[in-house]
Amino acid sequence: VQLQASGGGLVQAGGSLRLSCAASRRTFSNNGMGWFRQAPGKEREFVAHISQKGSVKEYAASVRGRFTISRDNAKNTLYLQMNSLNVEDTARYYCAARPDKWGTTQENLYAYWGQGTQVTVSS
Repeated sequence: VQLQASGGGLVQAGGSLRLSCAASRRTFSNNGMGWFRQAPGKEREFVAHISQKGSVKEYAASVRGRFTISRDNAKNTLYLQMNSLNVEDTARYYCAARPDKWGTTQENLYAYWGQGTQVTVSS
């Protein structure tokens, strides 16, 4: 599975962005999916994950209530709607896939990674 993330950019604090992650194969629907992010000088951290059919989702405490993960299996695409962005959300955002029914917070359990898309939030 090849993953291509897009939708990042520069936004003012309080603004919104929607990230997309396009998968190359029709087996996308068989994968649990996740979003992670890495800020400069920091380790990569979990943001959100979603199950194969989209029925189970989990969020990091820092984004809960502001970010929404979703997927469209017919389009082989994963999304991350980000609202009320703040400077602390500045990072490179990565999508990841694992051949499992469920997503997970553990990045080492994902088999496939996209190249990432940069999100920069200005104050």
